[in-house]
Amino acid sequence: MEYIPTPGHVELRSRATRCPQAKLTRTGSAVTDGPLNPDLKHESMERPSQEPVASAMERTVQPSERHAELALREAAVLMAPIARWLLRHGVPYNAFADMLKSVFVSAAREELELGGARPTHSALSVLSGVHRKDVRNLETSPEPPAAPRSVSLASQVFTRWITDPKYRSAHGKPRRLLRSGADNSFESLARAVSSDVHPRTVLDELLRLGLARLDGDDVVPTRASFVPSRQLDELTALFSSNVSDHIAAAVHNLTVEAPKYLEQSVFADGLTPESIDRLHLCARSAWDSAFASIVGEARERVDADADTESDVRMRFGVYFYSEPVKRPPEASRTTKPTTSAPAPRGKRSRSTHEK
Repeated sequence: MEYIPTPGHVELRSRATRCPQAKLTRTGSAVTDGPLNPDLKHESMERPSQEPVASAMERTVQPSERHAELALREAAVLMAPIARWLLRHGVPYNAFADMLKSVFVSAAREELELGGARPTHSALSVLSGVHRKDVRNLETSPEPPAAPRSVSLASQVFTRWITDPKYRSAHGKPRRLLRSGADNSFESLARAVSSDVHPRTVLDELLRLGLARLDGDDVVPTRASFVPSRQLDELTALFSSNVSDHIAAAVHNLTVEAPKYLEQSVFADGLTPESIDRLHLCARSAWDSAFASIVGEARERVDADADTESDVRMRFGVYFYSEPVKRPPEASRTTKPTTSAPAPRGKRSRSTHEK
C-alpha cells in the first residue's frame, strides 16, 4: 500500500461534533426533505455491495426540451466559478469553447457505449451536437489546441514583451517602453500581436493583472519572467479531480436509477463574519474526525483487497465556502420573499430556512 499525501489530500493506493445552530437548509442530490438530524440515515446514502459500480443502468431522465432547459439553466450556475477560474488563468471563451468539443464528444462516446450502441461519427455528432467534421477531426487528431489559442491577448502581449529580443535590454530583461509611438513602444508591441484590440485596452488589462505599471509616459513590466509552479500544477490537478468527482456523484444521483452516492450539504444565511469563522472552525474539526475515520478504514480495505483483481476507486471529500448574499439590483426591503428559488442562490428569506 502506498500513502501519498498532498496539501489537504490523501491517497491510499495498492501496489498490485456538533455545529452551532443557525437558519439551516439541508441540501444534496441524495437526501430527502426532513429535519436536520446528525443521526438520521437515508437508504439512498448506502450502496449495496452487490450493486455494480459502472453499468448501463436505467436513466431517470430522458432528453427532452424541458429537461434541456432545466439543465442549461443550472449549468450556468455551475459554470460561473469555472469561468472565473479560467479568466484568472488567462483562458478566454473561444479557447474554452473549442476545448469543450472534445469533452462533449468523449461524454457522448461513453453514453453510447454504456447503452450498447456503436459510437460512429454520425452517432457521436447527433448526440453531442458537435459537427461531424469536427468529430472526425477530433478522432484523427485529438491533440489540444495550440498554446496561443488558449492564452488571452494580454498574456500573449506580455509573453512577447519578456521574450522578444526587440523588447529586451542587453542584460536580457524586458525593457520599459514608451506608452505610444511607431517603434519599440507598448503601442507597437500590442499591435504586433493583434490589431483587433486597441493597445489601451490591452494595457488596462496588464495593469489590472499587476503585470505592468505606469511611470510617467513609460510602461514598466513588474515581472521579468513567468516561473512555472509545480505546486500550482499539483493543486490545480487535485482541484479538477475533486470537483469532477463531486459533480459526477450528483449527476449519477440525478440521472440514474440506482442507489445514491453520499452528496449532501448544509446551508445557512443571515450570519455575521464572526459566525462564519466559528462555523468554518467547526467544519474543519468535523473534517479532522472524518479524515481519521475514512483514512483508517480505507487503509484496511486497500490491504484486504490487495490480492483481488478488482480495481475500483473512490473519493471522499469535504468543502466549506461562504460569501455575501448577492441581491438583485431591483430588490428592496419591501420586496416579498420568494420561496420557490433554491436557498443558496435566491434572495435571503428567513421563512425558507426557519422551521
